[in-house]
Amino acid sequence: MITAYTLDAGAIVEIRCSAETRIPDLALWVDLASPTPEERAMAELWIGTEIPTREEMAAIETSERLYEVQNTLVMTAVMPLVVREPDLKSAAMTLVVTKERLVSLRHGEPTSVAAAVRRIQHDGVPIRTASDILFVLLDAIADRAADVVEECSSAFDTVASDVFGRGIDSRKSAQYKATIQKIGQIGLKIARMHDACASLERLFLFLSLHAKTLGLNGQQKSAAKTLGRDIRSIREHATGLDARLNFLLDATVGLVNLEQNQIIKIFSVLAVVFLPPTLIASIYGMNFEFMPELNWAYGYLFSIGIMFMSVAITFLYFRWKKLL
Repeated sequence: MITAYTLDAGAIVEIRCSAETRIPDLALWVDLASPTPEERAMAELWIGTEIPTREEMAAIETSERLYEVQNTLVMTAVMPLVVREPDLKSAAMTLVVTKERLVSLRHGEPTSVAAAVRRIQHDGVPIRTASDILFVLLDAIADRAADVVEECSSAFDTVASDVFGRGIDSRKSAQYKATIQKIGQIGLKIARMHDACASLERLFLFLSLHAKTLGLNGQQKSAAKTLGRDIRSIREHATGLDARLNFLLDATVGLVNLEQNQIIKIFSVLAVVFLPPTLIASIYGMNFEFMPELNWAYGYLFSIGIMFMSVAITFLYFRWKKLL
C-alpha cells in the first residue's frame, strides 16, 4: 500500500495511491506498507534510487543498512515493533531520504508511524520540507522505544512486588511457572529492545555525519544529536533493567528452593522423631520364644508408653535446638 503526504496550504494532506495512480510530484513523504513489486517500482521512480528489498532490510552489516548513494541517504533500523514481532524482516523500517523527498518502507504496523502522522496532521507541528517530516518520524520512534522500556519496567515492578511482597507458593507449580514465564517474557522484550536501540543509535550517528547531504539546518543537526543521546539513555536504562531481571530471576528461584528445603527439612526431622518408636516396635516384633515382657500383663501398655515418651523427648529436643 502506498500513502503519500503532500503540503497543501500549510497543511499535510494524505493521499492513498495504487499501482495505477501516479505518486504526486509535490508529495513530501511516501509511506510503503508491505508494497507489491509494482508499488516499489513506483516509489523508486519517484525518489530516484533503488529501495532495499525485505531480505536486504534484514542484513546485519552496518554498511548494508546505512549508506549514501547519489545524494540520497538509505537508512534501515530495527523498530520497537520487534518486541511484538521478533522477525527482523517485519520489525525493520527503511528510510530513503533526499533534500526534497522521503520514503519509508515497512512490513509491519509500528505505532510510531501512526503517531508521526497524527503529529504532522493534527498536532500543529510546522512542516515545510521532507526533513521536517523525517525528524517528526524519528522523534516518534524514539518516544515509542522509551514507552516500550517503561512498559517493561512497570511489568518488572509488578512481578517483583508479587515475589517479594505476596510471595510465591512453591506448592502451586502453576503460579511458580507463570512467574518464571513473566520474567522470561520481560527479558526477551528487553533483549529485543537492545537490538532496536543499537540500530537506532547507529542511524542517528549516521544522520549527524551526513547532515550536509540533506542540507540540515543547525536546529535539525542538534535534534539528531539529541535523539542519539536519548536512545543511548534508553538503552542504558534497558541494560540496568536487564540486570535487575537477572537478580529477580535468581531471587525467585532461591525463594522457591528455600521453601522446598524447609519442607524437606520438616520431613527429615519427623523421620528422626519417629525413629526411636520404630526401633522399639521392631524389637518387640521379633519372634523369639523367650522374651520377658511377653507374659507381662502390662507389657503392651509399657511398650506403647516408651514409644510415646521417645517421640516426646526427641520432639522437645528438636524444638530446643530450634529445628522445628
